[in-house]
This record gives sequence, C-alpha cells and structure tokens, in this order.
Amino acid sequence: MGRILLIAIAVIAGFFLLGSVLGLIAGLVKWALIIGVVALAVLALTKIFSSRAG
Repeated sequence: MGRILLIAIAVIAGFFLLGSVLGLIAGLVKWALIIGVVALAVLALTKIFSSRAG
C-alpha cells in the first residue's frame, strides 16, 4: 500500500514539474515570436524608408 501511494505521489509531482516546464517553454517561444515580429517590422520599415531616401 505504501509503495502504491509513493508511486502515485511521484506521478503527480512529475505532472506538476512537466506543467511548469511546458509553461516556461511556451513563454519563451511566445517572447521569441514577439521579438522576431518586431525585428522583421523594423527591417521592413528600414528598407522602405531607405529606398525612398535614395
């Protein structure tokens, strides 16, 4: 009985850790996408304004 409870607690703790790790990865991917979109917008605006100046 004790071994079954220990396994159940380990599985539940594993799910908590997995959830926090997946949340961290999702947050990092979100910020990477935001930074990428901002960088592409700046690049596009730079090309547009540099072609008009020349």
